[in-house]
Amino acid sequence: MAQNQPLLSVENLARQLSERWLWRGVSFKLMAGDCVGLVAPSGAGKTLLMRNLALLDPIQQGEVRFEDKTPSEWGLPAYRSRVMVVPQRAIALDGTVQDNLEQVFDLGIYSDRRFDPTIIQTWLQKLGRNPEFLNLQGSRLSGGEAQILALLRALQLDPQVLLLDEPTASLDGATMAQVEALLHDWLQHSNRACLLTSHDTEQIRRVTHRQLNLGEFV
Repeated sequence: MAQNQPLLSVENLARQLSERWLWRGVSFKLMAGDCVGLVAPSGAGKTLLMRNLALLDPIQQGEVRFEDKTPSEWGLPAYRSRVMVVPQRAIALDGTVQDNLEQVFDLGIYSDRRFDPTIIQTWLQKLGRNPEFLNLQGSRLSGGEAQILALLRALQLDPQVLLLDEPTASLDGATMAQVEALLHDWLQHSNRACLLTSHDTEQIRRVTHRQLNLGEFV
């Protein structure tokens, strides 16, 4: 990637529901090392924007480019392996937490990679969880435990852009601080950036380097 080239560039995105525009003309860039806060009132479509950026919902207007290539040029599986959403309401599949973490490697885009229990246990330690967390049943996880699973599932796949949708909404204060520290460490590696939503304005101030107010694009 050329120096000073954005990881993710967004030009004039727009989203319409029925006759109402949620937002339009959304343009911004994510540079390596950035952590940008996406702020707006509830119902403004922050989650929809993140889903647009990951091409989980089709783009109605505008363009997204990753390292100056469109998702089509990358191919959708490759693009989504680099630009990844961590949802607020994480989905846990049948089986244990470890089963959930291992299953994503069955996807073709990750066929040359393997589950690494060592790095997972290192991250669990940083999050104040012991290795027994891996044996918990996915269907019985609390909201906070499911959020930890979702974060670990994404981090192990080594994306370059994380789209974090209320990633600590169900966590206690101590675990929230541990997640923030882990994300800070993750951003220290080259060619990584994140976009984060949170109803906690103090968290936005602590974690992000600047804010994008979606309410300005109505």
